This record gives sequence, C-alpha cells and structure tokens, in this order.
Amino acid sequence: MKKGSLTSTILRLMLALILLSSGLATFAIANLAYSLGDARAINASGSLRMQSYRLMFYANSGSDEADDKIKEFEATLHSDALKRSLDWMTPDDLASQYLLVIQKWKVMKQYIEEENSRLYVSALKDFVDTIDLFVLETEEFAAFKLKLLAASQITGLGLMLLIALFAVRFTKRKVVKPLNQLMESANTISKGEFDVTMPDSEYIELSSLSNALATSARELSTLYNNLENQVKEKTFALTRANNELKLLYDNLVMLHSGKLEISTLKQALNQLRAHEPHSFLRLVIAQDDKEKLYIDADGGWPIASLSQTRFPLKFADNELGYLEVTSLGEINHPLFENFAIMLARSIVIYNAGEQRQQLALMEERGVIARELHDSLGQLLSFLKIQVNLLSKGLDSQCRSPQVEEQLKEINEGVNTAYVQLRELLSTFRLTIKDPNLNHAIEMMLDQLRGQTTAKITLEDKLPIQLLGAHQHIHVLQLTREATLNAIKHAQANHIHISCTRSGNNVKISISDDGVGLEKLKERDQHFGIGIMHERASRLSGVVDFSSNEKGGTTVTLLFPPEQEPSQ
Repeated sequence: MKKGSLTSTILRLMLALILLSSGLATFAIANLAYSLGDARAINASGSLRMQSYRLMFYANSGSDEADDKIKEFEATLHSDALKRSLDWMTPDDLASQYLLVIQKWKVMKQYIEEENSRLYVSALKDFVDTIDLFVLETEEFAAFKLKLLAASQITGLGLMLLIALFAVRFTKRKVVKPLNQLMESANTISKGEFDVTMPDSEYIELSSLSNALATSARELSTLYNNLENQVKEKTFALTRANNELKLLYDNLVMLHSGKLEISTLKQALNQLRAHEPHSFLRLVIAQDDKEKLYIDADGGWPIASLSQTRFPLKFADNELGYLEVTSLGEINHPLFENFAIMLARSIVIYNAGEQRQQLALMEERGVIARELHDSLGQLLSFLKIQVNLLSKGLDSQCRSPQVEEQLKEINEGVNTAYVQLRELLSTFRLTIKDPNLNHAIEMMLDQLRGQTTAKITLEDKLPIQLLGAHQHIHVLQLTREATLNAIKHAQANHIHISCTRSGNNVKISISDDGVGLEKLKERDQHFGIGIMHERASRLSGVVDFSSNEKGGTTVTLLFPPEQEPSQ
C-alpha cells in the first residue's frame, strides 16, 4: 500500500480552512463594499417621489424655477447611487424598473415643459407608483444582499465546523490513536518487555516512527539478552570461581590439619574429581630415580589412550612430581594448576615439619647420648679399670679356676657393655638434615665407608612420601646396625642395601658376601640382633636373617608403611 504524508494531509486541511475563511471574509467585504450605496439609492429613489409632487406645483404655476427643479430631479434620477441599478450584478427587474422610471420621466418632463399641468397630474400617480416599485425593488435587492451575506457566513461557518470536526476525528483516529499505541509500546519496552506490536499507519511519518521504535525495541532486546547472557556468564564464572576457591581452601585446611598421608591426598583428589566429574585424576610423586608413587582418584585411571595433561608439583625450587589429568571435555587449566601448586606447597610444608620433627628427635637423642657418655660411659670405664685392678691385686691364694672364670666373664661383660654403649652412642649421634630417607642413609653409609674396605652400595626405590619421621629413624638405625655388623663380623667384600616395596609392605634388605649366617648365629648376643628385633617390632614389622646362595647373609626388614600406597 502506498503511504501518504501526514504533514501534507494536515497542511491540506489547514489550507482548506484558511481558504474557506479567507473566501468568506473576502465575500463579506465585497458584499459590504457593494452594499454601501444601497442606503443612498433608497433615499434617492424616495426623494424622486417628493420631487415629482413638487414639480407638479411648478407645472401649474409656470414658474421660472421649473428648469432648476427639472435639473435637480434629473441629477437625482441619474445619480451614481441609482445608476448602480444598471450594473451586471443588479437583478433584471430592478434594472427594468429603473429604465421604466427614466422613460416615464421623459413624458413627465415634457408635460412640465409644456406647462400642461392637467396631463402631468393625471400621469403623476402612475409615475409615483413606478417610482415606488423602483424603491421597493431597490430595498428588496439590498435585503437580498444582506440575506446572501448571512447565508454565506452561516454556510462558511458550517463548512469550517465540518472541516474542523473532520480534522479532529482524523487526528484522533489517524494520529492520536497510533501515538497512544506507540506510547503504550514505549512503556512496555521501558518495563523490559520487548515483544511489542507496533501500530500500522498509512502515513510515512508515523510508519517511520513505528519502524524506528520497533528497531530500537529489537536492538534493546538484543542488547538486553546479551547483557543477561553476560550477567549469567559472569555469575556462573564467579560462582565457579567461588566454588573453586572453596575447594582449594577446604583441601588446604584438610591437608594441613593432620598427617599428610596417601589417604589424605586421595581424599583431596576425590574432592577435585567431584568438582570436575568429567576428568580422571592421578597424582604421581617422583623424585630423582625413585620409584613413582601413584595415587588415583575414585574412578581409576582410564586404560584407553586419551590425551593427558600434566601439571607439575612445583613449589619454589622443589619438584615433587606432577598431577596427571585426562578429561572427556575441556580441562580447567587454572584450577588444576592452582591445585597442583597447593599440593606441592602442602607436601613441602609437611616435609619441613617432618624434618623439624626428625631434627628435634635427633637433638633429643644427642642430649641422651651426651648424658650416657658422661654418666654410664664413665661408669663403665671405671668398672673396667676396677676389674683390671682387682684381677691384678688378687694373690695366688685367692685365685681359683672358678674365680678366674668369674673375673673373665665380668671383664667380658663390661667390655661388651662398653662396646654396645659406644655403638648406641654412635646411633644416637646420627643426623638427618632432610626428610629424604635416601639422603639420610647415604650420609650414614658415608660415615661407615671410612671404617671398611668393603664396597657399600645403596638401591632406594621407595617413594619419598611413603614413610613417616619416626619410621625414618628406626629404619636408619636398624640399617646402620646391620651394616655395621657386616663390616665388623661378616668379613664381607661387598655390602648391598636395597629399599623397595613388597606388596603393601616396605622391604629393607642388607645383603653381604661374608662368612654366612651360621657364624652370625654363634655370636647372636654380641651383635645386637635382639635390638634389631626390638626395632622391627616398633615398626610393626619383622626382621629376618637368611643365607645367600653364593654365600653371605641377608638381613630383611619387612614392615607396613605409615601411609598405605595406592594400587
């Protein structure tokens, strides 16, 4: 449908009103201007009757003034006020009556000039009647013009009212109603509801306004939806970040609230997997050439080859392993990176605590060693001197085989006690500078290598986090005891120490190529084997002595770790 211009339509209505009012005003002015001489014409035509009767007097008397009165009558008869009766707008009846008056005047003038008063008087009534008819026609024509003016004004006002009424109805129906609908649509849009119906209009201006508002509504709807989506995304991101922070905080509190065991690490992994259900997690703790410790989250580790991502357990200069992740969806790298950093930090802090605990324990043992050296060591030295003096001071009469045997046993007992005390003091004086069992054993073996020509080797494949601080002490002391026995009594050329896992237990073996198990059993009470059994019992384990196929002895310590390893 072709659309028109509202401005042009309103302009046409305004022009119609202006032209109509201007026409009415023009017609009224013209009518009034044309009617200005009506009164003079009526007066002039009326004076013709009076002058007719006056001329009758001059016709009878034969006065010389008759010519002047005739001229006066003709001046009135042919005045401009009466000549207007011959205009083109004058009715034919009025013009005919005026001409008839002029024609009859010529007859009456002749009667006057002939001073024939009798004919003049007899024709006077008819002449006056003609003049009366002329006056009547003039009055009727003046009244007609007034009626025509009134009728035109009434008609014009009526037309103007009709145009005004039409303009009001038109404006209400074509302008106000669409504008009201646009206002309602705008109010609806302001409330956040953008699905609105715009009014149709046959005019360009209102259609443009509707289209502009509809376009604005669509753009606002798009913008509002985008903002809503952004708010939802931001809310989701903040909620996710909050959940991730809560997860990290809860795990950090849990990891620092007690012992850092494998079960604790597994619990942390399970909480992380509950937060990321589409991921499979595995914690791998490995340092140097040690056997890797694998801790899987619930759900296990997939056998199928999926893309794997590793997040290193690195804190400061410490690299403890990595967190391995494989996922069916997108991997949340920031969360896993922070989680790996948190685990590394917790492990480092726990190791530092373990180190402090071990150092405190070693310090305490050093104090005990000093006390033993200052008290029991001096006492044993004194007893050894006294036994020697007693043996030399007995005369021959007091000596007997029984006394000699007792003195020998006392001397050997004191010497054995003194040797065991020295070994105990050496054990108590062992130092551990870090919670790494491999480093502690290496330091201990470095001390022993200076006491023998035998080659001492170490093979340690135990994961770093497998044993606790008190277990490190017992393992270190038992290993030292067994190695020292192999150095002093087994006459070995090679001593091999192995630290591995056997199922769910820890296996420590000290193997040599010396004299063999039988020679060792002969001196059971002299080599601290009982002390080894006691230390094994404190680890909830057992110590076993066995012969090697190619000769020599193997001392095997088997005990459960403080933390159960993951399968």
